[in-house]
Amino acid sequence: MTGPVRPSVREIETPGGPGRAHVCAPPGPRGTVVLGHGAGGGLGAIDLAIAREVLVGAGWAVVLVEQPWLVAGRRVAGRPPTLDAAWVPIVEALLTGRGRLPRPLVVGGRSAGARVACRTAGPLEADSALLLSFPLHPPGQPDKSRAHELALAPDPSWVVQGTSDAFGTPEEVRPHLPAGATLLEVGGAHSFPKGSRSALTEALTTVAGMLPG
Repeated sequence: MTGPVRPSVREIETPGGPGRAHVCAPPGPRGTVVLGHGAGGGLGAIDLAIAREVLVGAGWAVVLVEQPWLVAGRRVAGRPPTLDAAWVPIVEALLTGRGRLPRPLVVGGRSAGARVACRTAGPLEADSALLLSFPLHPPGQPDKSRAHELALAPDPSWVVQGTSDAFGTPEEVRPHLPAGATLLEVGGAHSFPKGSRSALTEALTTVAGMLPG
């Protein structure tokens, strides 16, 4: 276990404008976890905060990434291709050059950020993924499945899903898990409430103990 780590912020240019990487790296990290936010909010989500706290405590460098649309102050996320086009150079910049962070690389995020991580895991040669509230389908529209994106998650991966998530309950997600994926259920909806803190901490502590690195 490590003590408190002061975050640093890097602004990284992308085809869609500058993105922002909030880096928490303990001395001699075991590897790097890069997490993106959802389409409707920033980095203040409880699951992202707990993931950073738990994983940094377990010796991982953790980076929370703000997509360029959020950095620019826009309220609506861009289309998936623009999110991917920004995410890839941000992650590549974190892993190269002076001050580069080490592999193994764990990609992930919450909701739309989890989708981006799945779609780009192959090109980035990610070793594993941490997917928080994966949005399997829009609320009330199970016919518009995103299972094809979840199928792109690397082996191993972990999916932390709320039991009452309108974007896909654990029961809906489970049949679509790719090889090597583990599903962890946490009480709560798509955006976890404060009351889920203890269960989220337990689930993410479990993930931290299983990450290869």
